[in-house]
Amino acid sequence: MSRKILISACLLGDPVRYDGHSKPVHHPVLETWQQQGRLLACCPEMLGGLGVPRLPAEIQGDGVVNIQGKDVTQAFKQGAGLVWALCQEYAISMAIFKEGSPSCGVTQVNDGTFQGRKIQGQGVTSQCLILHGIRVFHEHQWEEAYRFDCALEKLDSVKVNDIVRRVLPSCL
Repeated sequence: MSRKILISACLLGDPVRYDGHSKPVHHPVLETWQQQGRLLACCPEMLGGLGVPRLPAEIQGDGVVNIQGKDVTQAFKQGAGLVWALCQEYAISMAIFKEGSPSCGVTQVNDGTFQGRKIQGQGVTSQCLILHGIRVFHEHQWEEAYRFDCALEKLDSVKVNDIVRRVLPSCL
């Protein structure tokens, strides 16, 4: 069985973003993984109990607030925890997330002023997964993600070959 890869549902065309839209991407690597049935789609914000559509939210300090000033940090943390649980359940070691999202941003998020300005930073879920050793890429890093996946495949192959070399002689 092939290893699963976690992906932001909006990148697959699911209308789960705060505005009820999606941000579908098309790339040969993505299409290959789709054909192989390796993708596990999720939306951390929906898993955290936020509906669609929902008010825009941005990271401010250590929390997340929506455009009306309501603290929605707990929903974002709950979603991140549930995504981490999915990673554990499916032995996921890599994810492809939507850059800029307050949940999924990998290298950038909005600056918290609701003016559309980007700053360096990670979304709540990306940060959670990275802290737990999951390699997180954004939707413009397909080649890097592919190379990482190939390296994991080689590592898996080496582990299997090592096990076979150690176990097979004792079975003969």
